[in-house]
Amino acid sequence: MTSPDASAAVTTGAAVGPATTSPASAPVTLLIADDDEVTRSGLRTLLAAQPGISVVGEAADGVEAVEQARRLRPDVVLMDVRMPLRNGIEATRQLLAESAEPPKVVVITTFENDGYVTAALSAGASGFVLKRLPVRQIAEAVRVVAAGEAILFPAALRRMVAARPLGSAEALPQAALTRREEEVLRLMATGLSNPEIAESFTVSLETVKTHVGNVLTKLGAQNRTHAVVIAYESGLVVPGFAG
Repeated sequence: MTSPDASAAVTTGAAVGPATTSPASAPVTLLIADDDEVTRSGLRTLLAAQPGISVVGEAADGVEAVEQARRLRPDVVLMDVRMPLRNGIEATRQLLAESAEPPKVVVITTFENDGYVTAALSAGASGFVLKRLPVRQIAEAVRVVAAGEAILFPAALRRMVAARPLGSAEALPQAALTRREEEVLRLMATGLSNPEIAESFTVSLETVKTHVGNVLTKLGAQNRTHAVVIAYESGLVVPGFAG
């Protein structure tokens, strides 16, 4: 059964499109990390059959995920969060900290309200997908993230953050965001892409890219998704905000 949020999944980045890998492009290399052998094997079989994706390895726990990522250097790691030895949050944080060009990480989970997911996003994951989604949507998430964009389910993210205590309300004032940068961050939290934000403000795409870059730098955010988590946890954006 597909999640009600499945149709609400959005990409956020400089470009948005139905396909991020052309037939002539090199395939996206993928490492799958999940402690359930049946799930892991099923994902490998199904995703390997998708165009533009080459599954190069598997890992059964967080320690193995880090080791395999070091050895195989995949473009993307599809990372379960609840794994033995080292969970997906710690593995994600380690992968992103130890390399100048780390793989992108997509969190894969069973439930939208999994509190571990927001922690993984804060650790630098580029987005998350639900295990029950059709495989073509999971494959597209992998391709989107490999292309340097982010993918999230805004409604599910709002629910997850709503279930967590708010962080310091001083986090954003200390970041000294301008009024326009706060407005851009609010729209990012609704899942709007850069072109959509540019259209909303009637400004150029390059102007929006500059604002987004400033927001990420000032917040110390790993990526757009991390910035959105900060926006919710600081209270700048509240669950139910729709732009």
